[in-house]
This record gives sequence, C-alpha cells and structure tokens, in this order.
Amino acid sequence: MAKVDRRILKTQEAMKKAVLELMSEKNFDSITIQDIADRANINRGTIYLHYQDKFDLLDKLIESYINDLGDMGEWACELDWADALVPYFEYFERHYLFFSTMLASKGAPISFRNRLLAHIIEGFQGEIDRVSGRNTDLHEDIMLQFSATAYAGVIEWWITNGMPYPPQIMAKQVGVLLGRSL
Repeated sequence: MAKVDRRILKTQEAMKKAVLELMSEKNFDSITIQDIADRANINRGTIYLHYQDKFDLLDKLIESYINDLGDMGEWACELDWADALVPYFEYFERHYLFFSTMLASKGAPISFRNRLLAHIIEGFQGEIDRVSGRNTDLHEDIMLQFSATAYAGVIEWWITNGMPYPPQIMAKQVGVLLGRSL
C-alpha cells in the first residue's frame, strides 16, 4: 500500500474537523463547501480534489469511525463483556467531538445512527448464549435488535449527557446488562 503524503492527510483532517465543528454550530443542510473551506483554512477547490461534495466528506468521515470500531471488534469477542467494552467507551470519550456531533447536532444525518446500529448488530452476532438454555425460545433477530438498540441508546445517552461516568464504569454496567440479555 502506498504511503499517503502527510500534507494530504493534514488537509483531509482539517476538512473533517471543520465539518464537525460546523455541525456542532448549525444544521448540516445549512453548511456550504465555502464554510468548510473557510474553517479548514483551505481553498474551496481543494475540497473537490478529495471529495465529491459535503455529503461525500461526511460519509467518508463516518466510515472511518465505523471502521475503527470494526477493527476493535476483532479482538473484543475474546473477552468478557465488561473488559471488551472498556476500549469502546474510551474510544467514544477520545472522539467526543465526533460522536457528540453525530448524536446531538441538529440535522446530523440519520444514516450515522443506522450505520452505528448495523455495526453493533453485526458485532453481537454469534454472542447469543444458546448453551445455557435461557434463550431457547427467543428469536435471534429480536435479541440482536433489542440488545444493539439498548447499547446504542446508552452510548447516545452517555455522550449527550456529557459522559457523567468514566468509561470503565460504563463498560462494567453495560457489560453486565448485555451479559444478561444475550
């Protein structure tokens, strides 16, 4: 894989940061390419060298965070719930600007919530306890939807309320609840 020039990475990061900051201030539909260019301190044409439009920029931004979460999931399934969730909550905390903007800003695309939920459902597949017999009469799709929606809701609540508990407490509490439901 070819190494990407640092200047390109720096420019892309500036654009992503700019769109997030703007989204925390106003509705996404009201943001223009010129607004993003001004905030990122770049020429408006530079944005078009990297992205088709503001929707493409936002889509790539969302994709990068969902991919990061997916990379974390590869090793998390080897741990118990509480231990596996600590890095996730730490990640949400480190990237507070992104997640708070996506979950709380006016006009944030619903596609983010849908993509997050789909990612969580995918991660929970194979985690349902079929050995103990407690889930024998429950349908997998209902269990996955229930647990994933609850987890996504807790993440949203935690972030939009200013993260009132540290990641370790959140992981332990949510881990216990997910362990009971899956």
